Amino acid sequence: MQPKLEGYVAARLGPLDRTVVATVARDFATLEQTILGNADLHGLLTDTSINPIARGQVLGDLLAGKVTDLAADLAVYAAVEVPAQEVPHAIAELASSIHLRQESGVAEFASLGLLAARQRVSGYADALLDDVTTDNFTEIEHDLFRWAHIVRNNNELRRLLTDRDAPLEERLGITRSLLEGKVHEIALALACFVIVGGRPRDVTGSIDHLVDYIARARDWRIARIHSAQPLDETSRAQLVASLMAVTGRSVELQVAQDPSLLGGLLIEVGDLRLDATTRGRLGALRDAVASGRLYESALNRND
Repeated sequence: MQPKLEGYVAARLGPLDRTVVATVARDFATLEQTILGNADLHGLLTDTSINPIARGQVLGDLLAGKVTDLAADLAVYAAVEVPAQEVPHAIAELASSIHLRQESGVAEFASLGLLAARQRVSGYADALLDDVTTDNFTEIEHDLFRWAHIVRNNNELRRLLTDRDAPLEERLGITRSLLEGKVHEIALALACFVIVGGRPRDVTGSIDHLVDYIARARDWRIARIHSAQPLDETSRAQLVASLMAVTGRSVELQVAQDPSLLGGLLIEVGDLRLDATTRGRLGALRDAVASGRLYESALNRND
């Protein structure tokens, strides 16, 4: 299974009992057969020209009310994170993996290379951060940063946590005993999953990776809006819905009023910047006139 998807599934299914997992397993078995028997759906999922987020949203709409919310969430995550050509295979692997999880009641993680193991940890983080407000992101980052510093500077602790031959429960036990009640519960869960799903020799590297990953995730969860006019609740709701369609995630707005923009909005979320302000359009027009592009366009126009 694709490592990031494997981590996401581990987080979502981890706290559930076998009865719930069995329901999700049946949903995925049905979904797998539907994809195999429906050429249109198979074509949609494997179309490389479709944006991954849009592909996930379409699949989510198709599954709404037909499967459990959890099964839909897992399928949508697969559709977004897995390369288009591999989505049907990923769904089939999910169906098999969830069925095995329902039968055995446990999840086993194969040893992976460095980058793949970090991807698995990232997927686990995605699931835990889904329902967390951005106010908590900084606390989680700081908790993990401090934990990496402690491990890096304590030779005995680092030796134990990075010893692949040391019993897993022993490594988990020392992690819990040192962190439980002292850090955010998600920071604790992530620190433990680094032990379970990461590479033993990369404990501090995986934690450092998570700190950076959560910081980037926070940037995509906060949309900084500069507006010439105040935004009413309807406008805010429409803007949130539009940004969710672009980012695939719930977005929190930080709105600043700036009359100098003259009109429209300047939107910054993640590394995306959209200037739909009157001042921005006037600036683009001025640049076009200054460079002669507007004059050349007029000369080349076919009347």
